[in-house]
Amino acid sequence: MKLRKSEEPLPGRAVALFLLLCVSGMRAETARYSVPEEAERGSFVANIAKDLGLTGEELSARQARLVSDAEKQYLQLSQHTGDLVVREQMDREELCGQSEPCLVRFEVLLEDPLQSFRAEVRLIDINDHAPVFLNKEIVLKIPESAMPETRFLLESAQDPDVGNNSLQHYSISSNEYFHVYTRQRNDGRRYAELVLDRALDREQQAEVAFSITAVDGGTPPLSGTALIRVVVLDINDNIPVFTRSLYKVPVRENISQDTLVVVVSASDLDSGTYGEIAYSIVQNSKENFETFKINPETGQIRLKKPLDYEETKTYEIDVQATDGGGLSAHCKVEVQVEDVNDNAPEVIITSLTSTLSEAAPPNTVVALFNVRDRDSGDNGRTTCELAGEQPFSISLLAADAYALVTSEALDREQVSEYNVTVRARDQGSPALSTSKTLLVRLLDVNDNAPTFIQDTYTMVMSENEPAGTSLGRLRATDADAGENAHVRYAIEAPPPGTPAAAPFVSVDAESGTVRTLCPLDYEKVRSFELVVHASDGGSPPLSAQAVLRIVVQDENDNAPVVLHPPPDSSAAGELVPRWAPSGYLVAKVVAVDADAGQNAWLSYELAKATEPGLFRVGLHSGEVRTARAVTERDAPRQRLMVLVRDRGHPPRSATATLAVALVHDFSDASLQLDHDPASRQQPQVAEEDLLTTYLIASLGCVSSLFLLSVVALATAKLCKARLRAHLSPPSADCYADGDFASDGVDVGGMGTLSPAYRYEVCLTTGSGRSEFQFLRPVLLSPQSSAEMGPDKDEDPLCNSQPAGEREAYAGSTAASPFQPPDWPVGGRVHA
Repeated sequence: MKLRKSEEPLPGRAVALFLLLCVSGMRAETARYSVPEEAERGSFVANIAKDLGLTGEELSARQARLVSDAEKQYLQLSQHTGDLVVREQMDREELCGQSEPCLVRFEVLLEDPLQSFRAEVRLIDINDHAPVFLNKEIVLKIPESAMPETRFLLESAQDPDVGNNSLQHYSISSNEYFHVYTRQRNDGRRYAELVLDRALDREQQAEVAFSITAVDGGTPPLSGTALIRVVVLDINDNIPVFTRSLYKVPVRENISQDTLVVVVSASDLDSGTYGEIAYSIVQNSKENFETFKINPETGQIRLKKPLDYEETKTYEIDVQATDGGGLSAHCKVEVQVEDVNDNAPEVIITSLTSTLSEAAPPNTVVALFNVRDRDSGDNGRTTCELAGEQPFSISLLAADAYALVTSEALDREQVSEYNVTVRARDQGSPALSTSKTLLVRLLDVNDNAPTFIQDTYTMVMSENEPAGTSLGRLRATDADAGENAHVRYAIEAPPPGTPAAAPFVSVDAESGTVRTLCPLDYEKVRSFELVVHASDGGSPPLSAQAVLRIVVQDENDNAPVVLHPPPDSSAAGELVPRWAPSGYLVAKVVAVDADAGQNAWLSYELAKATEPGLFRVGLHSGEVRTARAVTERDAPRQRLMVLVRDRGHPPRSATATLAVALVHDFSDASLQLDHDPASRQQPQVAEEDLLTTYLIASLGCVSSLFLLSVVALATAKLCKARLRAHLSPPSADCYADGDFASDGVDVGGMGTLSPAYRYEVCLTTGSGRSEFQFLRPVLLSPQSSAEMGPDKDEDPLCNSQPAGEREAYAGSTAASPFQPPDWPVGGRVHA
């Protein structure tokens, strides 16, 4: 059904006009609608979309929703149609009591941009409550002496409806003594007074009973009924009299329970029982009955419960004073509740954007909220502020409506979230305040590019490093969050025409780990550079770059290479003159090593030589020089093997072989080289090693035979010494040269001395040992040889010269120029 809007009736249904505010989209006017209380769920109230000038699609796209101050949502907005309908049944009496008008306030919030529209729905009272008397039987005691037109106050009926639906008038059933008169209080409530029409006579009728009916103004009208019993009392001449007919009492709302409010006082001129007065409160409202109590003897009125100015501002209490004869009088007590600042302001958040983009411009609406204080006057006036220094400010939209907006640019990387404290303070004394903290998280925007920790990364890899070896890790950081901070790495393609180094290494896209793709040779690639990009996951992505420099570390994987003499040719021939002094440069071994650094430092040494003491090799130069002067005794053909070694770990080496010919002059150089076996054929290393083994074995055998011979000779001498002890002393005999012709040793047979050198040997027997001496050479001239002949060998020194002369003669022969230099002069050889 279509409902009219209160105070703004239009044909068909009510239409509300709204005005936009620039800052937050808050409407300056409030749209007003009405709906009957107790309306069924789903009942139509109004079409919000049409009133806002929006279509249903726009309303849905902007996520329209209702925000209410009440704890319970009684209304509902359809985003598709824009209809405002009843969500829960609303009881006006429960929501507002006797207050009129009864309004349900709410706001309509729209997103993109954020806008707020105020509206209120007035609940129209329906006649859903009949008047009710608290006491179904009302007893009145009236003396028979009461005069006609005397008025008696009756207990009021209660009707929670308002307006025309509330209690309108009272009526009583037909009787001959009374009629009822309906009167109205200052607050609009109606009460009944019973008016006596004619005098009562207790002797004729001691009790009069009739019914009273309270009727409201609804359609149809509802009513409530109670029974009135009038008990006619015997005569009582004086009625109680109050000192005042109206008591006005101001009471602060914060006084405690059982506090004395006022004391009413009445007097009665009668004496005895008729002069005793009892006070009571006429039950004209349930609220008064629950709030106040009176002492029937003293007339003190006290509180039964604390007062609340925000609920009820004024109470009207009817007090009755009754004497012992049943006569009564009435007075009115008006309690005016004074407001105190006992309610702190309330901050009601109507809309909150808990997540805000860090790129939001200044004056972006973050939250909409209202500040409400239930107090009145200065106690209800509020101010609002923010606590602390933060990039937010408060914008006033209406009397009690505010918007929280940004005041400056935001940066999530500096502060990721804010706890915004809104403080509301009233102007009471003392002032009360309340705070509300709003958590505002900033959403990241990709406004920071990745940053490498270093501009240039240098990593070292060994040559021949296997594929997949980790060299290190690149690291770039991004101050953003989430996907905007997810950094991925990639190698930049080299410019056209530049040799690509990418096939050598790879960079893991996620971790930035640098790994080798293939082994590298230091001798081919010593270093290379790459440009590595780090890109984040934002849209659009931001990137940074760094230079990756890979340095290949040399390994000792290359042996020295001999350039001179060439290793693939026969042994080089070098000529050295016989007169060469010590330090004479024979040759120079030249070698190179493809490695670098310490691995390429070469040293030279003489590994093998025919005569090791004749030559030396420079440790670092490779120069082969004579270690001493060359002599005639040195073999004319020398063979040298030079070892070239680097300083790597482990070291690698190579050998060079030199053939050296010792010549008197360079004319016979070709002859010496032709007779040099080494020049005809380069011996193999395996054959030389085998020959060395044979020589060592032969030396061992000869040494063993020599030791056996010495032992045998010693044994023979020992046996001969024992035999000589039994023989006569021997005589010296001289042996001529012919005696040794067959058995002697031919000294000249060695090929180094002429056969013309002869020596006389004198042997003695019986001396305990055998010895001989070289006395002098026998130099035979051709004449003497012919004269003597082969059979005339004589040695005159053997028999005529004594031993001392022979030794002297032998000493004189030591200076002979024909004596071989290596033979002993005058020495003795023991056989």
